[in-house]
Amino acid sequence: MGNEWIIDVLEDLKTFARMNGLDTLASQLDDTAEVARIEIESTMTGAPLSVVGDGTKFGRLPAQTGTGHRA
Repeated sequence: MGNEWIIDVLEDLKTFARMNGLDTLASQLDDTAEVARIEIESTMTGAPLSVVGDGTKFGRLPAQTGTGHRA
């Protein structure tokens, strides 16, 4: 299980936020949980994490990133 317990904690916080009318916080916790999932997965696979585009989406860099030679 490793660090995956944090996802459960974030889900509990999100549930609390929604039940108490904290909709913006609940939405932010959705995003936070997604970042946590990606980071946890990337530590398991060794793939680096990246922010792509305008910074609103998260994902992994292609495997060949950073393997080129500089002139």
